[in-house]
Amino acid sequence: MSPDGIWSIGELAEHAGVTVRTVRFYSNRGLLPEAGRSTGGHRRYGPEALDRLRLIRSLRTLDLPVPEVSRVLDQEDTLEDVIAGQLRELGSRLAALRWREAALQLLQDCTPDERADRLRLIGAMSAPPSTAALARFWRCWLPPRLPGRLASAIIDWSVPRPPADPTPSQVLAFARLNEFVNSPCFTSGRRQLKPHHHDYRPVVLYEGLSEACTLASARMRAELPPHEGEALDCFVSAFAEASGSRDTPGFRRQLSGRLAADPRIDRYWQLTAEVTAPPSGPAEPTLGATHEWLRRALDDQLARSSV
Repeated sequence: MSPDGIWSIGELAEHAGVTVRTVRFYSNRGLLPEAGRSTGGHRRYGPEALDRLRLIRSLRTLDLPVPEVSRVLDQEDTLEDVIAGQLRELGSRLAALRWREAALQLLQDCTPDERADRLRLIGAMSAPPSTAALARFWRCWLPPRLPGRLASAIIDWSVPRPPADPTPSQVLAFARLNEFVNSPCFTSGRRQLKPHHHDYRPVVLYEGLSEACTLASARMRAELPPHEGEALDCFVSAFAEASGSRDTPGFRRQLSGRLAADPRIDRYWQLTAEVTAPPSGPAEPTLGATHEWLRRALDDQLARSSV
C-alpha cells in the first residue's frame, strides 16, 4: 500500500486472492467503488475496498446474482430477504429435479409397450407440474354465483398439491389427472356435465356441504364405515335448506335418487388420492371420498329404514 493508503488494482487483487480481471469486473458493475485514478488513468482503491471485495466474493459464493449482490451492498434489500428468496428458488429447482428424476425412473421401469404413452403424458406437463388446469376445471364445475372465499376454499380442498419429492407412481397419477381435466368432454362440455344439485341455492348448499365433509373426514380418519349421525344430518340439511325443503324421509329418498343420477368424476378422486398418498400411514380423505362416504351413509340409512 502506498503511503497515502491507496492500492493499485493489482495490489488489491493480490491481497484479496483474486485476479485483476475479477476486480475490474466488479468495478465496471459499480460494486467496487474506486478511490480515484492515477495520473496515468489507472484505478486506485482505498483500504475499505478489500473488505467490500471479500463480502462480494462471499455473496457470490452463495450463487447470488450480481444485481442482488448490488442491492445488498447498497442496503436496498436486507441479506435475510435475499437469502430467503434464494432458498425459495433453490427449493423450486430441487423440486423440479426430483420430478424429473421420478419421471425418468417411471420411463425406465415400464415396458416398451407402455413407454410411448407414458412419455406422452409426462411431456404434457411441466416439472414440477402446474395445478392451473385443475383449478380451471373446478372453476367451471362450480356454480358461478359462489362467493370467492367459498369457491377458493373448495378449489384448495379439491386440487391436490404436487408432492415435492414424488414417487414414479405419483408422477404417473398426476400426469393422468392432468390429461383427465384437459379431456374434450370436460373442456368443451362442462356445463352439460354439472351435477343436478346446482339447481339449489349454491351458497347455502356448498357452505353446508363443506361442514358435512369436514365432519365425515374425521370419521373416515378414524376408519369408521358410513353411518347415521351428525355428519349425515348436516349433509342432508345442506340440500334441504338450499332447496327450501324440510329434512323428511321422503326428501331423503328423493335426494338419494338425485345424487345417484349426478355425473360422476370418480376417476378424478382416485387419481387425486394416488397423488397425495403419504409414504406411510393413512391418506387424508379427498373431498370426493367424503362426499361418497356421506352418500353411502344416506343409502344405508334408507335401506335399513325400509326393512
